[in-house]
Amino acid sequence: MAIDPSDILLTGRVAVVTGGGAGIGRGIAQGLAAFGASVAIWERDRDTCAVAAAQIGGLGLPTDVRDADAVDAALQRTERELGGVSILVNNAGGTFNSALLDTSENGWDALYRSNLRHVLLCTQRVARRLVEVGRPGSVVNITSIEGTRAAPGYAAYAAAKAGVVNYTKTASFELAPHGIRVNALAPDLTMTEGLQNLAAGDLSGSLAQMVPMRRSGHVDEMASAAVFLASDMASYITGQTIHVDGGTAAAGGWYFHPDSGTATLGPA
Repeated sequence: MAIDPSDILLTGRVAVVTGGGAGIGRGIAQGLAAFGASVAIWERDRDTCAVAAAQIGGLGLPTDVRDADAVDAALQRTERELGGVSILVNNAGGTFNSALLDTSENGWDALYRSNLRHVLLCTQRVARRLVEVGRPGSVVNITSIEGTRAAPGYAAYAAAKAGVVNYTKTASFELAPHGIRVNALAPDLTMTEGLQNLAAGDLSGSLAQMVPMRRSGHVDEMASAAVFLASDMASYITGQTIHVDGGTAAAGGWYFHPDSGTATLGPA
């Protein structure tokens, strides 16, 4: 079977991107649309949802994906206006700093609902439809490098993101007989509005020096990986978490010293 350039195209497919109003989600929505998909953005913020959808000629549906009824309603409208969904990108999420000893039960539950619960709700709803009609599909979950390493001050967030990694593996196994692939993307330092606010500054400086490629990532680089996983080019790939992080996860704490360029582990 020869590789054909058309295998990367998503023409005629319907994609849903949760949290697609800004940042990585918006970049992925733009990427999917550029490769031919009809895209529905499910986003809680009405304003960013409308703007992002208009930019790509997509369908913007203000949706709180933490709520099962809201997910059901959004899926029904997406199917009615665009057709059956065969690509799902579970991107919605968020975090805040909370030391382990100070984290409340409400805070823990809020981060679980924002970063893990909706992955089950959306995947389950879309997969059920695909199984009913006997169609293949692709689910792409956005996790984080924090799901595979310690994250001081972000224990609940990191636990939820680790849950996404393992959920991806289990869901990929259960859905494989139905031709539904489930993979994940794990970014690290990616230039988004949210991360810039969290870092309170420029991500291209000292923080980027901890990345082996010596720069922060761009949302378009996440979008490229998402388009690949959604396409037939990735037809035999499932259950995987791909780190789109400039080599940070592979480095395991090693970095190039900003002054000498020497490979360094630990304090500069």
